Amino acid sequence: MTLFLREADVQQLLTMEEALVAIEESFRLQGLGQAVNRPRQRLRTGDSVLMIMPAVIGGGVKVAGWKSYGSAAGGHMRVFLFSTDGEFQAIIEGNRLGQMRTGAASGVATKYLARAGAATVGIYGSGFQARTQLEAVCAVRPVRSAKVYSRSPEKRSAFASAMSQRLGVEVSPVERPEEAARGCDIVITITNAAEPVLQGQWLEPGTHVNAAGGNSLLRAELDPEAVGRAAVITADAVDQARLECADLLRAVERGVINWEQVEELGKVVCGHRRGRTAEDQITLFESHGLALWDVAAAAAVYRRARESGVGVELPF
Repeated sequence: MTLFLREADVQQLLTMEEALVAIEESFRLQGLGQAVNRPRQRLRTGDSVLMIMPAVIGGGVKVAGWKSYGSAAGGHMRVFLFSTDGEFQAIIEGNRLGQMRTGAASGVATKYLARAGAATVGIYGSGFQARTQLEAVCAVRPVRSAKVYSRSPEKRSAFASAMSQRLGVEVSPVERPEEAARGCDIVITITNAAEPVLQGQWLEPGTHVNAAGGNSLLRAELDPEAVGRAAVITADAVDQARLECADLLRAVERGVINWEQVEELGKVVCGHRRGRTAEDQITLFESHGLALWDVAAAAAVYRRARESGVGVELPF
């Protein structure tokens, strides 16, 4: 029978360590051509938007599914999970799942692209998604300290206090945006900014950047100089980046880079492409959110739910 899993179930069942394993494997299979992701589809009518994201994962995972959400439904996310044999396995509420898989994707990118000894992090954004971004990066690198900048002094201070306690890492709020990049080994942008929050002139040689907030043509987090300074530019999926990555599209339009310079991270994870080759290189991961990750994370949650007896059986 099909399982229904609520947000509280996902919170209980999915750890960051498990999310990192699931998302890394989805990248590996994507790079090997054993997983298929389709870009986010936005269906609009009047003031309503429905988003649909499908994917299939082969290899040893063998699951398929899609995520759907939209403004007409109040933004609530659901992931529908099937086996590749067609068994309808689960319907899973997707807000916590989405938060974890987005953070884990940046963690995987950091594992493969950041310097091994990277110990300082700067983060732009202090909202819902920012917490798992920092948690995932701290899980894959020996982070000693972090700095956070966001427009609200109250929110960045609250974020710094909460994450210092949660991670056992010194997290400090900063007052000026450039302070969140200066002197940092890893920089994360996870905002809904319409115009760039990170300027290339602030980046130190050797920095790795996770740009995780800009999955719309209406939003950009990095200026073209930040993109142009990167010796290694990766995206989660190039076809999706061509549709909705304003950071890269603006840089391409201005002649700063061309699309041939953009590699899919999965190719690096599976070993078909090289990542960082020098300590002083700036590396960039453009994250837009893939259905592939939702399906991979959902499969991990479903497996744990069956083992633990968690969830509600649906009569079909």
